[in-house]
Amino acid sequence: MLSESYALVTGASSGIGVHYAIELAKRGYNLILVSNEEAIHEVGKSISINYNSLIKVSTLVIDLGQHDAAKHLYEWCKQNSFNVEVLVNNAGIYKNSDFIETSEAFNILQTHLHITTPVMLCYYFGKEMCERGRGFILNCSSITAHMPVQRLALYGSSKRFLKNFSRSLHIELIGKGVGVTTVCPGAVATDLYQLSSKSKKIGTKIGYIITPEKLAKRALKKMFRKKVLYIPWWGNRIFIAIIAAIPTWLLRYIRKRGIY
Repeated sequence: MLSESYALVTGASSGIGVHYAIELAKRGYNLILVSNEEAIHEVGKSISINYNSLIKVSTLVIDLGQHDAAKHLYEWCKQNSFNVEVLVNNAGIYKNSDFIETSEAFNILQTHLHITTPVMLCYYFGKEMCERGRGFILNCSSITAHMPVQRLALYGSSKRFLKNFSRSLHIELIGKGVGVTTVCPGAVATDLYQLSSKSKKIGTKIGYIITPEKLAKRALKKMFRKKVLYIPWWGNRIFIAIIAAIPTWLLRYIRKRGIY
Protein backbone atom coordinates (compact mmCIF):
# COMPACT_ATOMS: atom_id res chain seq x y z
CA MET A 1 0.00 0.00 0.00
CA LEU A 2 1.33 3.45 -0.94
CA SER A 3 1.47 6.19 1.68
CA GLU A 4 -1.66 8.32 1.68
CA SER A 5 -3.43 5.69 -0.42
CA TYR A 6 -7.21 5.75 -0.50
CA ALA A 7 -9.86 3.13 -1.11
CA LEU A 8 -13.08 4.37 -2.68
CA VAL A 9 -16.27 2.42 -1.93
CA THR A 10 -19.61 3.27 -3.53
CA GLY A 11 -22.88 2.30 -1.89
CA ALA A 12 -21.08 2.35 1.44
CA SER A 13 -23.87 3.50 3.75
CA SER A 14 -25.36 0.03 4.33
CA GLY A 15 -25.16 -3.68 3.57
CA ILE A 16 -22.08 -5.11 1.90
CA GLY A 17 -20.62 -1.66 1.23
CA VAL A 18 -20.16 -0.97 4.95
CA HIS A 19 -18.20 -4.19 5.35
CA TYR A 20 -15.99 -3.47 2.35
CA ALA A 21 -15.14 -0.20 4.07
CA ILE A 22 -14.48 -1.89 7.41
CA GLU A 23 -12.16 -4.49 5.90
CA LEU A 24 -10.24 -1.84 3.97
CA ALA A 25 -9.91 0.28 7.10
CA LYS A 26 -8.45 -2.74 8.91
CA ARG A 27 -5.87 -2.98 6.13
CA GLY A 28 -4.86 0.62 6.76
CA TYR A 29 -6.40 2.34 3.78
CA ASN A 30 -7.76 5.85 4.04
CA LEU A 31 -11.37 5.79 2.93
CA ILE A 32 -13.61 7.64 0.51
CA LEU A 33 -17.14 6.49 1.25
CA VAL A 34 -19.87 7.39 -1.21
CA SER A 35 -23.65 7.07 -0.99
CA ASN A 36 -26.86 8.84 -1.88
CA GLU A 37 -27.84 8.72 1.80
CA GLU A 38 -26.86 11.21 4.52
CA ALA A 39 -26.22 8.23 6.81
CA ILE A 40 -22.85 7.83 5.10
CA HIS A 41 -21.40 10.52 7.37
CA GLU A 42 -22.23 8.55 10.53
CA VAL A 43 -20.94 5.36 8.94
CA GLY A 44 -17.62 7.06 8.26
CA LYS A 45 -17.31 8.31 11.83
CA SER A 46 -18.19 4.89 13.25
CA ILE A 47 -15.60 3.07 11.14
CA SER A 48 -12.89 5.53 12.13
CA ILE A 49 -13.70 5.22 15.83
CA ASN A 50 -14.26 1.47 16.00
CA TYR A 51 -11.84 0.00 13.47
CA ASN A 52 -8.92 2.33 12.74
CA SER A 53 -8.62 5.80 14.22
CA LEU A 54 -5.32 6.37 12.37
CA ILE A 55 -6.88 6.52 8.92
CA LYS A 56 -8.54 9.44 7.18
CA VAL A 57 -12.18 8.99 6.27
CA SER A 58 -13.92 11.24 3.76
CA THR A 59 -17.60 10.92 2.90
CA LEU A 60 -19.63 12.22 0.02
CA VAL A 61 -23.36 12.22 -0.65
CA ILE A 62 -23.96 11.96 -4.39
CA ASP A 63 -26.56 10.33 -6.61
CA LEU A 64 -24.58 7.83 -8.70
CA GLY A 65 -27.70 7.20 -10.76
CA GLN A 66 -27.07 10.43 -12.70
CA HIS A 67 -25.39 10.06 -16.09
CA ASP A 68 -22.47 12.35 -15.21
CA ALA A 69 -22.03 11.20 -11.60
CA ALA A 70 -18.75 9.37 -12.23
CA LYS A 71 -17.09 12.50 -13.61
CA HIS A 72 -18.29 14.62 -10.69
CA LEU A 73 -16.98 12.05 -8.20
CA TYR A 74 -13.63 11.80 -9.96
CA GLU A 75 -13.21 15.58 -10.12
CA TRP A 76 -14.09 15.86 -6.41
CA CYS A 77 -11.35 13.33 -5.62
CA LYS A 78 -8.86 15.24 -7.77
CA GLN A 79 -9.73 18.51 -6.05
CA ASN A 80 -8.98 16.88 -2.69
CA SER A 81 -5.78 15.21 -3.96
CA PHE A 82 -7.03 11.73 -3.10
CA ASN A 83 -4.73 9.01 -4.39
CA VAL A 84 -7.21 6.19 -5.13
CA GLU A 85 -5.45 2.83 -5.13
CA VAL A 86 -8.58 0.71 -4.57
CA LEU A 87 -11.91 1.18 -6.31
CA VAL A 88 -14.93 -0.84 -5.15
CA ASN A 89 -17.94 -0.38 -7.43
CA ASN A 90 -20.59 -1.66 -5.04
CA ALA A 91 -23.56 0.69 -5.51
CA GLY A 92 -26.59 -0.99 -7.01
CA ILE A 93 -30.34 -1.40 -6.88
CA TYR A 94 -32.66 -4.38 -7.08
CA LYS A 95 -36.33 -4.98 -7.81
CA ASN A 96 -38.08 -8.23 -8.66
CA SER A 97 -40.45 -6.98 -11.34
CA ASP A 98 -41.30 -7.22 -15.02
CA PHE A 99 -39.28 -4.74 -17.09
CA ILE A 100 -42.20 -2.92 -18.72
CA GLU A 101 -44.11 -2.76 -15.42
CA THR A 102 -41.23 -0.96 -13.74
CA SER A 103 -41.12 2.82 -13.95
CA GLU A 104 -39.03 4.62 -16.55
CA ALA A 105 -37.14 6.43 -13.79
CA PHE A 106 -36.22 3.18 -12.03
CA ASN A 107 -34.99 1.55 -15.24
CA ILE A 108 -32.84 4.57 -16.07
CA LEU A 109 -31.50 4.62 -12.52
CA GLN A 110 -30.60 0.93 -12.64
CA THR A 111 -28.87 1.31 -15.99
CA HIS A 112 -26.71 4.17 -14.73
CA LEU A 113 -25.90 2.49 -11.40
CA HIS A 114 -24.95 -0.88 -12.91
CA ILE A 115 -23.39 0.20 -16.20
CA THR A 116 -22.64 3.88 -16.87
CA THR A 117 -21.25 4.93 -13.49
CA PRO A 118 -19.04 1.89 -12.71
CA VAL A 119 -17.68 1.83 -16.26
CA MET A 120 -16.67 5.47 -16.17
CA LEU A 121 -15.22 5.20 -12.65
CA CYS A 122 -13.07 2.33 -13.97
CA TYR A 123 -12.03 4.61 -16.82
CA TYR A 124 -11.10 7.65 -14.76
CA PHE A 125 -9.40 5.91 -11.84
CA GLY A 126 -8.09 3.01 -13.93
CA LYS A 127 -6.06 5.43 -16.05
CA GLU A 128 -4.38 6.86 -12.94
CA MET A 129 -3.71 3.38 -11.56
CA CYS A 130 -2.02 2.38 -14.83
CA GLU A 131 0.15 5.49 -14.73
CA ARG A 132 1.30 4.54 -11.23
CA GLY A 133 1.65 0.88 -12.14
CA ARG A 134 -0.47 -0.29 -9.21
CA GLY A 135 -4.15 -0.52 -8.38
CA PHE A 136 -7.11 -2.74 -7.57
CA ILE A 137 -10.67 -2.62 -8.90
CA LEU A 138 -13.53 -4.70 -7.55
CA ASN A 139 -16.77 -4.67 -9.55
CA CYS A 140 -19.82 -6.15 -7.88
CA SER A 141 -21.90 -8.23 -10.26
CA SER A 142 -24.35 -11.01 -9.36
CA ILE A 143 -25.07 -14.69 -9.87
CA THR A 144 -27.94 -13.51 -12.08
CA ALA A 145 -25.31 -12.42 -14.62
CA HIS A 146 -25.14 -16.09 -15.60
CA MET A 147 -28.86 -16.70 -15.98
CA PRO A 148 -31.27 -14.58 -18.04
CA VAL A 149 -34.67 -15.01 -16.41
CA GLN A 150 -37.97 -13.16 -16.32
CA ARG A 151 -38.62 -10.43 -13.76
CA LEU A 152 -34.89 -9.68 -13.62
CA ALA A 153 -34.43 -8.76 -17.27
CA LEU A 154 -32.56 -5.50 -16.77
CA TYR A 155 -30.97 -6.39 -13.44
CA GLY A 156 -29.41 -9.65 -14.65
CA SER A 157 -28.44 -8.22 -18.04
CA SER A 158 -26.76 -5.17 -16.53
CA LYS A 159 -24.87 -7.41 -14.11
CA ARG A 160 -23.81 -9.64 -17.02
CA PHE A 161 -22.51 -6.59 -18.84
CA LEU A 162 -20.49 -5.64 -15.77
CA LYS A 163 -19.07 -9.17 -15.47
CA ASN A 164 -18.03 -9.35 -19.13
CA PHE A 165 -16.68 -5.79 -19.12
CA SER A 166 -14.63 -6.52 -16.00
CA ARG A 167 -13.12 -9.68 -17.49
CA SER A 168 -12.05 -7.79 -20.61
CA LEU A 169 -10.66 -4.95 -18.50
CA HIS A 170 -8.79 -7.47 -16.32
CA ILE A 171 -6.96 -8.77 -19.39
CA GLU A 172 -6.19 -5.25 -20.62
CA LEU A 173 -4.85 -3.90 -17.31
CA ILE A 174 -3.18 -6.83 -15.56
CA GLY A 175 0.06 -6.27 -17.47
CA LYS A 176 0.08 -2.66 -16.26
CA GLY A 177 -0.01 -3.63 -12.59
CA VAL A 178 -3.75 -3.14 -12.12
CA GLY A 179 -6.06 -5.96 -11.09
CA VAL A 180 -9.76 -6.05 -11.98
CA THR A 181 -11.88 -8.56 -10.08
CA THR A 182 -15.58 -9.35 -10.35
CA VAL A 183 -17.61 -10.77 -7.48
CA CYS A 184 -20.85 -12.58 -8.36
CA PRO A 185 -22.73 -13.36 -5.14
CA GLY A 186 -26.02 -15.19 -4.89
CA ALA A 187 -28.22 -14.47 -1.89
CA VAL A 188 -26.67 -12.18 0.72
CA ALA A 189 -28.07 -11.62 4.21
CA THR A 190 -28.88 -7.93 3.71
CA ASP A 191 -32.14 -5.98 3.46
CA LEU A 192 -31.76 -5.63 -0.32
CA TYR A 193 -33.55 -8.91 -1.09
CA GLN A 194 -36.21 -8.43 1.62
CA LEU A 195 -35.63 -11.88 3.11
CA SER A 196 -37.25 -12.81 6.41
CA SER A 197 -35.06 -13.24 9.49
CA LYS A 198 -35.90 -16.94 9.51
CA SER A 199 -34.88 -17.36 5.86
CA LYS A 200 -31.59 -15.57 6.51
CA LYS A 201 -30.84 -17.74 9.53
CA ILE A 202 -31.58 -21.01 7.74
CA GLY A 203 -29.81 -19.91 4.56
CA THR A 204 -26.61 -18.81 6.28
CA LYS A 205 -26.53 -22.04 8.28
CA ILE A 206 -26.81 -24.16 5.13
CA GLY A 207 -24.42 -21.94 3.21
CA TYR A 208 -26.42 -20.70 0.24
CA ILE A 209 -26.87 -17.30 1.88
CA ILE A 210 -23.63 -15.53 2.75
CA THR A 211 -23.28 -12.81 5.35
CA PRO A 212 -22.07 -9.41 4.11
CA GLU A 213 -19.10 -9.66 6.48
CA LYS A 214 -17.85 -12.90 4.92
CA LEU A 215 -18.56 -11.74 1.40
CA ALA A 216 -16.61 -8.50 1.81
CA LYS A 217 -13.65 -10.22 3.43
CA ARG A 218 -13.43 -12.99 0.82
CA ALA A 219 -14.07 -10.73 -2.17
CA LEU A 220 -11.34 -8.31 -1.13
CA LYS A 221 -8.96 -11.20 -0.57
CA LYS A 222 -9.57 -12.29 -4.18
CA MET A 223 -9.18 -8.70 -5.36
CA PHE A 224 -5.79 -8.24 -3.71
CA ARG A 225 -4.68 -11.49 -5.35
CA LYS A 226 -5.86 -10.01 -8.67
CA LYS A 227 -8.19 -12.92 -9.39
CA VAL A 228 -10.57 -12.36 -12.28
CA LEU A 229 -13.78 -13.80 -10.76
CA TYR A 230 -15.17 -14.84 -7.39
CA ILE A 231 -18.47 -16.74 -7.02
CA PRO A 232 -19.23 -17.47 -3.33
CA TRP A 233 -20.37 -20.97 -2.28
CA TRP A 234 -19.81 -24.04 -4.46
CA GLY A 235 -23.57 -24.63 -4.73
CA ASN A 236 -23.97 -21.44 -6.75
CA ARG A 237 -21.86 -22.92 -9.53
CA ILE A 238 -24.16 -25.93 -9.72
CA PHE A 239 -27.20 -23.66 -9.62
CA ILE A 240 -25.81 -21.63 -12.53
CA ALA A 241 -25.37 -24.78 -14.64
CA ILE A 242 -28.90 -25.96 -13.87
CA ILE A 243 -30.53 -22.63 -14.72
CA ALA A 244 -28.51 -22.32 -17.93
CA ALA A 245 -29.81 -25.73 -19.06
CA ILE A 246 -33.50 -24.79 -18.72
CA PRO A 247 -34.98 -24.34 -22.23
CA THR A 248 -36.96 -21.25 -23.13
CA TRP A 249 -40.16 -23.25 -23.72
CA LEU A 250 -40.07 -24.43 -20.11
CA LEU A 251 -39.56 -20.89 -18.84
CA ARG A 252 -42.57 -19.81 -20.91
CA TYR A 253 -44.61 -22.64 -19.39
CA ILE A 254 -43.57 -21.62 -15.87
CA ARG A 255 -44.56 -18.06 -16.67
CA LYS A 256 -47.91 -19.11 -18.14
CA ARG A 257 -48.82 -21.15 -15.07
CA GLY A 258 -47.92 -18.24 -12.82
CA ILE A 259 -45.25 -20.20 -10.98
CA TYR A 260 -42.77 -17.33 -11.37
